Amino acid sequence: MARYRGPKNRIARKFGANIFGKARNPMLHKQHPPGMHGAKRKKKSDFGVQLEERQKLKAVFGMLSQKQLVNAYRKALQRKGNTATLFLEQLECRLDNLVYRLRFASSIFGAQQLVSHGHVHVDGKKVDRRSFVVRPGMTISIRSKSRQMKPILTAQENISREIPEYLSLEDDKFSGKLLASPQLDQVPLAIPINIPLVCEFISHTT
Repeated sequence: MARYRGPKNRIARKFGANIFGKARNPMLHKQHPPGMHGAKRKKKSDFGVQLEERQKLKAVFGMLSQKQLVNAYRKALQRKGNTATLFLEQLECRLDNLVYRLRFASSIFGAQQLVSHGHVHVDGKKVDRRSFVVRPGMTISIRSKSRQMKPILTAQENISREIPEYLSLEDDKFSGKLLASPQLDQVPLAIPINIPLVCEFISHTT
């Protein structure tokens, strides 16, 4: 899957938050949404609200495609339990996302690049598929030859970004483990997102 190369600052301004965790917060420069009439917010229809929630979810996980989102939803439907929780778990446990959560990369896009370029191992084996779903008990690590890369070392210095409770970072800071499946209220989304509403939208439009 090709990496997203579009305008990230415009996306952040659209949702009114620094959702990609950029060092230079785009909201400090321009706080209103992009476009000629960006400062004027119109009341959205129910469909519009659902659409925006879906767009926010796609954005916070690294500008996922509609196909990737639908696939995650369908996999959640096949399992027993709360669909919204299982859907979010599918997205949260993507390898690129957990590489970001473990502070191996400064942004979700940096994490995607690390995985795609073969710098990440899962249980000691190289995995270069960003959508690979990590299961509880699996260990994610940076390969030995990549551990002195400047982007990785810089990301590790940002201790202000807390590691979620369902993950553990080893003492060497280059490997971590998924301890348990993340719950709906444990996932540190950059902006509030109504996950059940996204599920409803996908079920009615696919």
